[in-house]
Amino acid sequence: MRRRGKFSLLISLLLVLCIVGRKGKQAQIQMSTKRTAAESRAFKKAIRETVWVETSVDSDHDGKKDRVKVDIIRPKETKKGIQVPVIYNMSPYNAGLVYPDYYNVDEERHCPGPSFTNEYHYDKYFVPRGYAMVNASSIGSKGSDGCPTTGDPQELLAAKAVIDWLNGRAEGFDESGNNITAYWTNGKTGMVGLSYEGTIPNGLATLDVPGLKTIVPIGAISNWYDYYRANGAVIAPGGYQGDDADRLAKGVLTRDNPEVCMECMEQMEKDQDRKTGDYNAFWDERNYLNGVHNLQASVFLVHGLNDMNVKRKQFAQWWEKLKQYDVPRKLWLHNGGHIDPKVTSGDKWLTTLHRWFDYWLYDKNNGVMDEAQVTIQQPDDTWIQQTEWPHKDAHNTLFYLGTDQSGRGSLQEFEEVSEEEKATFTDNAFIKAEQLVKKPEVMVPHRLAYMTSKLTRPVRLSGFPQLSIQASIDQTAANLTALLVDYGPDETTIVTRGWMDACNVDSIWQSKALEPGRLYNFEWDMEPHDHKFEKGHQIGLVLMSSDYEYTIRPKTSVSITVHYGKSHVILPLVDV
Repeated sequence: MRRRGKFSLLISLLLVLCIVGRKGKQAQIQMSTKRTAAESRAFKKAIRETVWVETSVDSDHDGKKDRVKVDIIRPKETKKGIQVPVIYNMSPYNAGLVYPDYYNVDEERHCPGPSFTNEYHYDKYFVPRGYAMVNASSIGSKGSDGCPTTGDPQELLAAKAVIDWLNGRAEGFDESGNNITAYWTNGKTGMVGLSYEGTIPNGLATLDVPGLKTIVPIGAISNWYDYYRANGAVIAPGGYQGDDADRLAKGVLTRDNPEVCMECMEQMEKDQDRKTGDYNAFWDERNYLNGVHNLQASVFLVHGLNDMNVKRKQFAQWWEKLKQYDVPRKLWLHNGGHIDPKVTSGDKWLTTLHRWFDYWLYDKNNGVMDEAQVTIQQPDDTWIQQTEWPHKDAHNTLFYLGTDQSGRGSLQEFEEVSEEEKATFTDNAFIKAEQLVKKPEVMVPHRLAYMTSKLTRPVRLSGFPQLSIQASIDQTAANLTALLVDYGPDETTIVTRGWMDACNVDSIWQSKALEPGRLYNFEWDMEPHDHKFEKGHQIGLVLMSSDYEYTIRPKTSVSITVHYGKSHVILPLVDV
């Protein structure tokens, strides 16, 4: 009887807890619904206005300073005198894209984008939380004057004018030409954006603009040269073979009377020097790494570990420079591609972003700067925190190229072959990399493949792989491509890749014709990554010439002979 009584009591208690839990969950749902409804009402009541801000540039050379269109959504309370900070987005995409034809990439070697929308903007989230949202149209795009210039100082100065206006240093006008002031803001501004819309904040921050307190560049460019070039090679953004800086400018040229910008477009086509791929003054003024020493704004840097459009080098080199100058910073690496982390991380991302802006724009001491600097999403959707990136324990491990006892290509930590040993492969620009990495143990005429022995423990790649290859080429020009591969028992994965124009063997500033048959030392980097090689897998390196998806695709068949001995790859590895 006692046992039955205790059992009945236990059942009753569980039922009560279940009911209470259910009611608690229902209460949480009701509170969330009420909060969402309140936010929706606040957003509907928000004040909306459009202002045209006068910039300091005349990019279309019409004798008048360009004006940019600025759309504003601010809390209704600002009408009563309350001042709020601003979250600002400058975009060339507000009217979409009108891309011309891509460049032809099926051509010989000689030496002497995408669809975007505003759907990821954060208006509905931040306006009810006390922020004004400012969305401006970049020069040359719909509603603004001027011509698109793909990241040059004129574009940055036009973006600066909006922050100047918010702080009373520039003039703004309504549609009738009446002067408008931003009386409703305290002048504190943060910027956020994906892709091009995150690239402008990177460049703008190097100008040290008073009032710009923080930037959140997502999948953004830090050096335009590395977006369209790599070590002298003309390289496509992933998925956009044949793209280039002038094409992007033409694509966002959505202003009225676009013909006034044709001279500017023609000059960009000339200055970008697609023929050689060399670094020059055009690219140097679009290299924001040059100005990191000027940064006064904090940086919340966000990038996708699978982004091959704005490739990972863009965040990695920016992060290194931020460290060098001790800029207040945070890094968020999600497991997606060229997307906003709201897609992959949802509320976790929004909460973190909200805390970041509250700290820098509302001076809330919420602890966001006391947390680990680096947050990385794993393939299984778990998250890890660490103090730095690359991982503080990453050590450069050198693997020499050679052959094993069976004559197959191997990566070995000791130099066991002489420089007289060598292997040759022949370019075929129309075989894709995914095909060339298969069956590394088989001799294939269009690639060389090397593998480590099976890993006895998992290791993690964290940082930039570096290559040093001694080789001779039978012609005066060639592409060089390297693929780092994860060979598992059931799956082969290209982890990362890197490219070089062999004509830039001495400098990215100056290409030169190669001497056929002469032995050169070619050094280049691969795209950085954070990737785990599992126990039992093999690390592979595949060398080829042209990369169908990224490089120029010559029809001439170039032969490249790699000399072993000193040829090697350096991998930043962490024991897991």
